[in-house]
Amino acid sequence: MIDAIHATDVALIRDASITFSDGLTVITGESGSGKTALLSAVKLLVGERSNADMVREGAKGLTVEGRYFAGDDEDGHVVKRRVDGRGRSRVTVDGSISSVRELAETLGATVDLCGQHEHQRLLSAAHHAELLDAWVGAPMDAAKGSYREALAAARAGARELDRVLELGRTAAGRLDQARYELDRIDAVGPGERELEELAERLPKAENAEMLMRAANDAYRAVTADDGVADRLSEAVRDLRQASSADPALEGFAASLESALIEAEDVAASLRAYRDAQDLDPAELASMQSRQAELQGLMRTFGPTMADVFARRAAAAEVVEAAEGTGEAEAAARAAVDAAERELAERAAEVDRLRAEAAAGLSEAVTAQMGRLMMGGASLEVAVTPLDRAEWTAAGPSSVELMYRPGEAMAPRPLRKVASGGEVSRVTLACKVVLGDADEVETLVFDEVDAGVGGTTAVALAQVLSDLAGSHQVVCVTHLPQVAVAGDAHFVVRKVEGPDGVPETRIDEVEGEERVAEIARMLAGDESEASLAHARELLAARG
Repeated sequence: MIDAIHATDVALIRDASITFSDGLTVITGESGSGKTALLSAVKLLVGERSNADMVREGAKGLTVEGRYFAGDDEDGHVVKRRVDGRGRSRVTVDGSISSVRELAETLGATVDLCGQHEHQRLLSAAHHAELLDAWVGAPMDAAKGSYREALAAARAGARELDRVLELGRTAAGRLDQARYELDRIDAVGPGERELEELAERLPKAENAEMLMRAANDAYRAVTADDGVADRLSEAVRDLRQASSADPALEGFAASLESALIEAEDVAASLRAYRDAQDLDPAELASMQSRQAELQGLMRTFGPTMADVFARRAAAAEVVEAAEGTGEAEAAARAAVDAAERELAERAAEVDRLRAEAAAGLSEAVTAQMGRLMMGGASLEVAVTPLDRAEWTAAGPSSVELMYRPGEAMAPRPLRKVASGGEVSRVTLACKVVLGDADEVETLVFDEVDAGVGGTTAVALAQVLSDLAGSHQVVCVTHLPQVAVAGDAHFVVRKVEGPDGVPETRIDEVEGEERVAEIARMLAGDESEASLAHARELLAARG
């Protein structure tokens, strides 16, 4: 939801701000006053393309700042977009550098610009499935989630089958090499962690004599006559005898006694280590030979043992494919068939939900169109199953909104037959029906009232009020019936600036100022009759 916008040097706007209502904000003003400039500022804020023509004449560049709230966020986010005289943009969000694309994917994704000349989601058939699926709600979310998982599995299975088949086609030419590699590696028969175990054992075997000698020398240094153990025993005895004269020496004696016990324990371990050493030249030669064989495999197929094992697996696969066992192909085909059966079931559920919901959505939107006095026009939601090759993540069927101008006329795609004003009102009807299911939070309507008057204007105002119950709605309007329905009312005026250059001023009007604006919209003046009529309209809206 957009909270506020501050624009400088945007077309006719030199410096202007506007704070939008959470509900319905109406913007009025005479033609040429600068409403288009205000809409340009909104477009820039939501990530639409910029150009140098948007910059106010004589200015070096323009700036649009805005604050918006996403979901339950209480602090909001501040967006600033600058466009220089060459049309180049710079964007910051909460003070951090961002991009126009990121802006369009965040704030822009929550705002729908519904003007006659805008690129509208309703005219893009690609968005029609999203609209219908949003109408279905949670059951469709679950069904499409399962469908997409099944589609991904089917695609993965198809890729694996293609790989196996391609392997079979090329295997004959690679058979001799693959057999050589398989035989060469299998002749050595490397174990999974054999090289690592050899690397740990060989240094001990190669240095067994030195290790035995070092352990024996250390053992004898502790246990031999007049060795470490004897010297420590004498020291403990002498200190204990002297402690009768000075008890402080008892502590030293106890410490040395602990060292003696530890030395004797280490000596016992050294003896066990010495006795465990095995001086076996034959085993050492066997280990060295085995290491050389494994290293030879790595030089040929490496550089690591992991590469050797991968090379063997690839060679075995080629040999199997060339010899025509067909096991890999059969397994791949079975996996594809199973994935396709699962996908068909998930697709059928999506199509069932769409088909069941299409009639309800058509009826609900047509009812809202009736409120807008659209002369018997109706909307039909056409769901068409697609061939398997055309299935995408969007679903296994196409969805398109079909517009029927009158009962006796055949429905045709909305994008081909409806006028701009009609599309705006159909959009309005769709938004009212979708309510909170629509992910778009803010709707900006421009020229939704084109060609509308009388009772239709009253109906349009009521529908916009209803829509404002579930969305933030901003409406540029020429209809007083719509203007009086606004929760906030802003008037756009063209005035002479301090430098004598015309500029746009945006003012919120309340009380008598709002009465005067409604009177102008009613009669083009502020006569007593038009002012009285304006007060009546405002009073009727409460």
